[in-house]
Amino acid sequence: MADWQIPTLIDILAARGRIRPYVQPTPLRHYPSLSKRIGAEVWVKHENHLPTGAFKVRGGINLVAQLSDDERRRGVITASTGNHGQSIAYAARRAGVRATICVPDGANPVKVQSIADLGAEIVSHGRDFDDAREHCERLAVEHGLRYVHSGNEPQLIAGVGTHTLEILEECPDVEVIIVPIGGGSGAAGACIAAKAVNPEIRVIGVQSEAAPAGYRSWKAGQLVEDRMATFAEGLATRTAFELPQRILRTRLDDFILVSDGEIRRAIATMLEYTRNLIEGAGAAPLAAALTLRSELAGRKLALIASGGNLSPAQLREVLAI
Repeated sequence: MADWQIPTLIDILAARGRIRPYVQPTPLRHYPSLSKRIGAEVWVKHENHLPTGAFKVRGGINLVAQLSDDERRRGVITASTGNHGQSIAYAARRAGVRATICVPDGANPVKVQSIADLGAEIVSHGRDFDDAREHCERLAVEHGLRYVHSGNEPQLIAGVGTHTLEILEECPDVEVIIVPIGGGSGAAGACIAAKAVNPEIRVIGVQSEAAPAGYRSWKAGQLVEDRMATFAEGLATRTAFELPQRILRTRLDDFILVSDGEIRRAIATMLEYTRNLIEGAGAAPLAAALTLRSELAGRKLALIASGGNLSPAQLREVLAI
């Protein structure tokens, strides 16, 4: 088992300093219509407003800023379904570092085009994220590149944890935070920040029942593999990752599954009620809140809308519901 250093609130505060020249705090907005629908005071953290349209850019900037001179010369490589790849490509471009991003065949074309526009080399391989990740790991060894794992990287977790720090600075009396889980870095960062500031805050994770590896790993207390059939690529992993799971096992209060149909309806609801285009992973917290209405009644609730990179084809499917 790798001996990773679990990030602390101090690491998240340091990450905020590294990120701030490139990324300003995203809006945290209260929506009375959503509040009425759920029966709670609902706030939405709009990570879809970030430069790459997703929260992961926070982690990418924080990690690339801490590369050694040797790693910068060699370049970085990572695997992604889109948002993580954009984050590394964005940060690498800013730092003048060569980046290679491995994506699965048929990845979200909006995200892939964004990665290309940011100047990274794209390698398409395999049917899903895990195929692309395994190919990426081979290429990293073969070409001597700095491999950036999408979950098992303390700097990524500290970076993305800044979204929850911003929530707490603006709404220190928040009672519940709901965060989507794919690889788990965002939820791990949320747990570290929230529990350090106020251990009474409930952090709830949500994943698609069509790709439940993270959920099942959390329940079992060990990594498991499962099917990956969700349309929401931000939630689409066949296996969970050890470092985020290590954090989630001790700090995540609850973890639920929602259906892809519920996620699609949540995307439509976000569009109607907030006038924001939110991708599947980013809409999953709303789907979870609607499922947990009775438990959340009367509470102050923050939903992390992790990204807004929905493809035109995905939007058409949502609007056809």
